[in-house]
Formats: sequence, C-alpha cells, structure tokens
Amino acid sequence: MMDYIEHETKMYDALNVPGCPTDERGVLDPAIDQGRLEMLYGQLAGILLQLSTPSLPRIGSLIQIDDFTWEVTRRPLSMNMNELVRLGSLPRSKLPDLHTTFTTTSSYLEAFADLNIEHLVHQRNDSVESADDCRRKFVARRLFRKLARDKRLTNPLLEEGPFKLWCDDLRPANVLLHDNLKIASVVDWEFTYAAPAEFSYAPPWWLLIEKPEYWSAGLEDWTRTFDYRLKTFLKVMKDHEESAIQQGRLKDDQRLSDRMYQSWESGDFWIVYAVLHSFAFDVIYWQKIDPRFFGPTENPEGAWKERLDLLDDQERDEMEQLVVRKLKEMTTRDLAWDPDEYTLAFHRQLKERKEKPREGKTTGADGVHDIDNRSEGCTGGPD
Repeated sequence: MMDYIEHETKMYDALNVPGCPTDERGVLDPAIDQGRLEMLYGQLAGILLQLSTPSLPRIGSLIQIDDFTWEVTRRPLSMNMNELVRLGSLPRSKLPDLHTTFTTTSSYLEAFADLNIEHLVHQRNDSVESADDCRRKFVARRLFRKLARDKRLTNPLLEEGPFKLWCDDLRPANVLLHDNLKIASVVDWEFTYAAPAEFSYAPPWWLLIEKPEYWSAGLEDWTRTFDYRLKTFLKVMKDHEESAIQQGRLKDDQRLSDRMYQSWESGDFWIVYAVLHSFAFDVIYWQKIDPRFFGPTENPEGAWKERLDLLDDQERDEMEQLVVRKLKEMTTRDLAWDPDEYTLAFHRQLKERKEKPREGKTTGADGVHDIDNRSEGCTGGPD
C-alpha cells in the first residue's frame, strides 16, 4: 500500500534517533527540537480526537450493513488476540465466539483475563522458566480476573459505554509524512474495533516509540521519561481541542486531554496497556497493577507468595497441577498444533472415505483391486 501513497518518510523516522540502524529498536530522539516534537505530536493528537468522537453501543468489530450504516456484530478483532494465536500457540477455539460482542467494559476485561489464563495453559515448552515462575504467572492471571469480576479495574461511569472506535495498530510507524512533515496518510487499520472508552482515554504508549517492557533502562526509567514527554503531548492535545471546539467539530465533553492525564495519574493507563499487550502482562501486573490494588511488598519478585491466600483451595490445586504439566513440557518439548477449520474438514473427508467402500472396486480371488488408480485431489486445504 505504501508504494502507492505519495509520501517522503514516516512519523517513526521523524521521531526516532537520527541514524538509528534499521535492525535496532527505535526510541524517541532525546535531543529532538521542541517545535518539531509539538508539530508531530499535534498531528497525532488530531487523529486520536477524530477516532474518539463516534460512540458505539457494544464492544466488538464493525460490519458494514449498507453504504451509510455500520454495526457492531462480531467479537473484537484485536491485535493481541491475533498475536496470542500466531505467536503464543493459543488454540483459536479458545477465542471468544465469532458472534460474541460485549455490553460492559468489565465483561470484556474478564474475557481478556480468561484468554490470558488459557494462553498460560496452552503455550508450550518455554512459557515458564521454573516451577515458581509458573506459580507467579498463575497467581497474576487469577488475581487480575478477580479484579475484573469485581469491577475494580473499570470506571462505573464508563461501564456500559458508550464505547469508542479504537485501532490497536495506530502508531508512528503507520503514519506517512510528506517532506514538510505533514501527514500524508495513516495505514494499517485492520485491527480497528469498538473498544472500552478507557482505551481512548489512556495516553498513547507510543509517545516514546519504544514499548515500556523493552526500554533498555527499565520500566521505571520509561515511566519517568514518558511522564516528561506526556506534558508536551497533552499541551498540544489541548490546543487541538480548543481549535476543534471553535470550529464546531468537537464538543467540550469530548475532550481527551484531561481524561488522559487522569488515566496516567490514577494508573488506569497500565491496566489498558496490560490488556492490549499479553506478552508484557507479567511485568506490568507485578510492578504497576498488583501494588495498586493489593499494596506494596518488600520483595516484588516474591510478591506472589504473599498473594496465595487470595486464591481458594481449588485454584491452588489447579496451580500445582499446571506446574507439573509445564515442567513436563519443558523436558518433552512437544510441539503444539491447532488445525484450522479447513484442515479439520479435510480430515473429516478422509475419515468418511475410509469408512465408505470405495466405488469402482472389484473383488477378485486374491482380494480387493482398484480399477481406477488415479490420485484424488484435496479439497478445502488450509489457506
């Protein structure tokens, strides 16, 4: 697509450290000119404001009904779900049913929590480092689900919507710029769906380009750096809000800047980030979410031991059974394979053929002989 869109560079390159090798992870240039940063941030703020304006009644993917109508009728097609299946060996059968939508934020977060538990169960071989690492991950996922079920992770005023248009893959790498650094196009919208309003109200993690779990100086340094740059982003966001309100394109109660500030200050930002990034869940949960709801501990690495009393007997039994299973997988190194519906259909056809007498066969004195030895082609193979 980018070959057919006239542009000079990407927002990613305009924000990145100059001369950063392509094989290294990018990071916001610490010496970037303030005027340049405000101009680039401002354009991104304008896009976020446009996305947050429509209100939708349910959480899920949008289906076009006619030329002027879109409705939320299917499960959210999130990038996180896709990555769990593509990279985490999560069986697709564990995803919410295709026609499932959500009418409350807490029910969506609970579904995510269930998905993370299934991911831990089904991810093979190197999903845990040791027995205690398995217990630590199990405890984190069960406690997060408890918080979701008790509606402690969500704002009661936003629980039943309205929900907002959200794109998981909106980031500087997908924003194309002209040579004057003005936006030419924004691409890669396939992971767009109606999401909890809290997603839109959280400040965008990509202000620093690099994700917090990959920040070379650690999570706390990322937090300090992000806090500094967020002030600039919220300043230009307010400028865009004022301009849009004066032009009649935005209502006063549709502002994002104050909500983003509150999300960051309260820690709701980290809940949203954990929901959107399952592969970063453990580090985010133990450093940012667990201390907020269950109190700080002297030894964060061993905090899971202090939380065992929050699990019931059945959950602790399930945890130990999972430990046994995971340790066994580390030695057997079994491969995981989740056949798609086309492969399953093909295997059903093979089974039916074996169960039915082959047409065009004659039985001679020495047994069954094929009259037609032509090979039969496969139908409905995997795409």
